[in-house]
Amino acid sequence: MTSPSTLLLARYDASGRLRLVARTTPLATAVRRYRGTQLRRADPEHPWHGRSFSAGWGARGALEYYPAQPDVVVEVLADTAINEGRYRHPVQFLRTRDDLAPDRLPVFGT
Repeated sequence: MTSPSTLLLARYDASGRLRLVARTTPLATAVRRYRGTQLRRADPEHPWHGRSFSAGWGARGALEYYPAQPDVVVEVLADTAINEGRYRHPVQFLRTRDDLAPDRLPVFGT
């Protein structure tokens, strides 16, 4: 992964299932390049292999995506519109949180 244009963000739920919670707005070029160096392509056991995601509200096509190992935590700016635990609108990427690990975050739905 060399230069992702957006990120699909997820959190684990209480049963350990990886749940989609948000999609970022398009990333700036410098951020895209840097993010690409931090992300590692997921192994075949990643739970999202074979899934499809909508390209956007009202879009007919599926989003082209490449699952990454879910081991990077990021901080985002989001509005308060949440539906069933997912942000309804794209969120803005702010920074990577190297001080946090995914298993240290609250579980999805709490």
